[in-house]
Amino acid sequence: MSAPFVHLELNTPDATAAKSFYTELLGWQFTDMPMGDMGTYSTFKPSSGPGGGLMSMPGAPTAWLAYVGVEDIKASTEKAAALGATILKASEEIPHIGWFTILLDPTGATIALFQPAPGSTPA
Repeated sequence: MSAPFVHLELNTPDATAAKSFYTELLGWQFTDMPMGDMGTYSTFKPSSGPGGGLMSMPGAPTAWLAYVGVEDIKASTEKAAALGATILKASEEIPHIGWFTILLDPTGATIALFQPAPGSTPA
């Protein structure tokens, strides 16, 4: 597949409870990364398949968000918009990690695009 899923992210009002649930259910181990004013971002990486993270973002719905890997975030975001997507969050850099865009596809489904920084891979 030319554009595979590369990262899965959970937004939840209770990160501690979510980490406990997924640790007990699936054996996931989490690594916490302080993100300043944004709180803590907790990553996980199973033995196979894409990894992910979880965080609490007040005001956002509790939901999983899938990220698809792209080679050029700007071109892919522009193409998505031209194809009828609604851009929810324009391309933004995650320092030393890469760039992401969050959009609604023309059917209303939320998905994210991700371009890794040179030499990095998503969790």
